[in-house]
Amino acid sequence: MLRLAVTTRAETYERIQEPLADRSIAVDHVTTAERTLTPETDLGAFDVGFVFPPRLAEGGVADAVLGVPWVNGREAVLRSRYKGETLARLSRAGVPTPETAVVSDPVDESALREAFQRFDPPVVVKPNSATRGIGVTKVSDLDSFLGVCDYLDLVHDYRATGDRSFLVQEYLESARDYRAMVVDGECVGAVERRLPDVEHAARSTAGGGGPRADSNAPEGRWKHNVHRGAEATGVDLPDELRDLAESAAAALGIPWLGVDLLVTGDRAVVNETNARPTIDSAEKYETGFWDDVAALVRSRA
Repeated sequence: MLRLAVTTRAETYERIQEPLADRSIAVDHVTTAERTLTPETDLGAFDVGFVFPPRLAEGGVADAVLGVPWVNGREAVLRSRYKGETLARLSRAGVPTPETAVVSDPVDESALREAFQRFDPPVVVKPNSATRGIGVTKVSDLDSFLGVCDYLDLVHDYRATGDRSFLVQEYLESARDYRAMVVDGECVGAVERRLPDVEHAARSTAGGGGPRADSNAPEGRWKHNVHRGAEATGVDLPDELRDLAESAAAALGIPWLGVDLLVTGDRAVVNETNARPTIDSAEKYETGFWDDVAALVRSRA
């Protein structure tokens, strides 16, 4: 039986154990963070790792000790970790993305004004590498934008802060928010992320695919992160959105990838990607999903 080392113990770990065991892949957790590691540390004997550890420094030690190939190794994780790099690579490859400016703090106020004035407000300000919607802010006017940047200056003034960059991005009004899962180049399912009141409104409106994502959202709510209270519902993506997700994965060269799509009436863009995507409940993916995951693991052994 193939042995798979999983470096996180969140939802994905719990969900993959039984389905992969049924396919002759034994899943076990390997702790790489909040512990001591030496070159002699016994982390167990494994054939494949899934996915390169989130803390890259400790992950490098664990990688050396384990000596296994990874489903998404260090380079794949890095290509998806920093949003500015991801969007630049996708855009240069012809994959549509939101208009975005990366600010390498500190910069003078004139540069910040120029960044803001590239867009029709409001704009979205977000950290370059955070997840779960942490620190993402929508700003409607220049003075508020400069105030947000002042706060970032205070945070970035701490010498140990490594990444001092942040993104300024166009805000897509009433965009629907999808997370597509791509396994070894093929889109194998997707969820739409909606705020709870939006889903209720969808049931009470006349037919079709429901309202646009922000049209009935609770006042002041616009983020669709599941960790912020949004709900993920399995959906069948149209072919053009499946193709878009697959194009993003191909451009980045990442075999196991969550691709976040924002869709308005006239545009569809890749907003972010995640090389460490959480696996949802299996019914939200297509038939054969676990076979695809098992095949990907075996292909790396």
